[in-house]
Amino acid sequence: MGTADERRTDSGIEVKPVYTPSDLEGWDPDERLGLPGKPPYTRGIRPDMYRGRLWTMRQYSGFGTAESTNERWKFLLAAGQTGLSCAFDLPTQMGYDSDHPRAAGEVGKVGVAIDSIEDMRLLLADLPLDRVTTSMTINATAAILLLLYQLVAEERGFDSAKLGGTVQNDLLKEYVARGTYIYPPRPSMRIITDLFAYCRTRLPSWNTISISGYHIREAGSTAVQEIAFTLANGIAYVQAAVDAGLDVDEFAPRLSFFWNAHNNLFEEVAKYRAARRMWARIMTERFGAKDERSRLLRFHTQTGGSTLTAQQPENNIARVTVQALAAVLGGTQSLHTNGFDEALGLPTERAVTVALRTQQIIGYEAGVADSADPLAGSYLVETLTEEVEARAWEYIEKIDAMGGAVAAIEAGFMQDEIDQAAYAYAKAVDDGEKVIVGVNRYSEDQPEPTDVFPIDPELARRQAERTGRVRAERDQDAVRGALDDVAAAARGTQNLLVPMKKALSLRATLGEVSDVLRAEFGVYQPSR
Repeated sequence: MGTADERRTDSGIEVKPVYTPSDLEGWDPDERLGLPGKPPYTRGIRPDMYRGRLWTMRQYSGFGTAESTNERWKFLLAAGQTGLSCAFDLPTQMGYDSDHPRAAGEVGKVGVAIDSIEDMRLLLADLPLDRVTTSMTINATAAILLLLYQLVAEERGFDSAKLGGTVQNDLLKEYVARGTYIYPPRPSMRIITDLFAYCRTRLPSWNTISISGYHIREAGSTAVQEIAFTLANGIAYVQAAVDAGLDVDEFAPRLSFFWNAHNNLFEEVAKYRAARRMWARIMTERFGAKDERSRLLRFHTQTGGSTLTAQQPENNIARVTVQALAAVLGGTQSLHTNGFDEALGLPTERAVTVALRTQQIIGYEAGVADSADPLAGSYLVETLTEEVEARAWEYIEKIDAMGGAVAAIEAGFMQDEIDQAAYAYAKAVDDGEKVIVGVNRYSEDQPEPTDVFPIDPELARRQAERTGRVRAERDQDAVRGALDDVAAAARGTQNLLVPMKKALSLRATLGEVSDVLRAEFGVYQPSR
């Protein structure tokens, strides 16, 4: 954006025509850069980065039923994917069973429907849970889905201590940017910290939260706002866990982050580098972390869904390639590349194969994995990293002054900042100042696409019938007693996940457990 003589990044940082060593005058590379795998971790969290092994190629999938999602996962594993990633439908995300009136019209539409342990058994059928990690994009009901995953894995003889994966479990960004919350912020923080404590002893290899900037960016934030607001949320989670009596080094090594990748290649690389450096400082100076693993910002990246266009959808292959390259050059540990047809519907097998091949070409053919940090020392990249970090700290200082992320969210501060950024971006596109190829420049008439993923109209009926059978065939008295124990734990201080696991093992449904917590904690009603 800007005039012919002025270029700015998406965050409004001016980009000069040429950069020289004078732009880094007074800048100490030992202090600001160091070496890969060494503080301040600007250059990556491992000394050899991708020379040792490539990032995890984790394509995001969730298609209506557990059976169809299981089939897609097997297809992707056969194509060379190295990790699983699951999308859930909106009723599952909001704590409603598929036969609930509020689920009408939404069952299986944006992900898989999981109502009970029976669905989880079908989802995980025949998958090598001891050899792949599974990421679940789930927040308000994260504890329920994680417990169902653990129960099925244990049934199949897998050791819970060795199960690997991630639950997103990031409620604060839901209030800011996405909206799939159930309970008010403070009870939600309790569920999150209970999950931290539960996994510390029972699922020690599981990443207990993926603190997400992705959805903040999808809502219209700038790159600077994405890392500032996400790190502020991370501070709130760590503080809540410490306040709940957990030692920082007992849970912090299992924290992870989730970033977006957009089209401004060099600002995106700078964003990842700045975030890594900032988190190391936050954990060291603010929380006194002693374990090096507590200071490492480990992150998954997904290419930008909001950047995909329905017009000329093949252009999205180029966009995804640029975004994936930014994530790799920025040092991601895990990557999802979007299908080129996702602005039209669920991605087809052809689209996800192209997306996966894009990662594989970058990893095996482009040479960017040969050096631990290929862009280190670039005058442009280092200058942008400094500027992104400085602007992000300004936001964090404002949020601290308001009392932290929860208070800032309750006051609507983050939401207002994102709204303003989204409006400015949309206006720049409408005015032609920001060029979107195939949309506001180089557009052309195209026929309607025919290769779009089909939705089975009978899916919701069959899913509701299965959930009804689960309820009809179980021991009703045992389930009622187990749900009463969940309610008692919610009123008290016991870790919620222990009675929740018992109830789910007896075939209580996701909706029933969520309803118990709704009755005890209430439902969040935004004030704006």
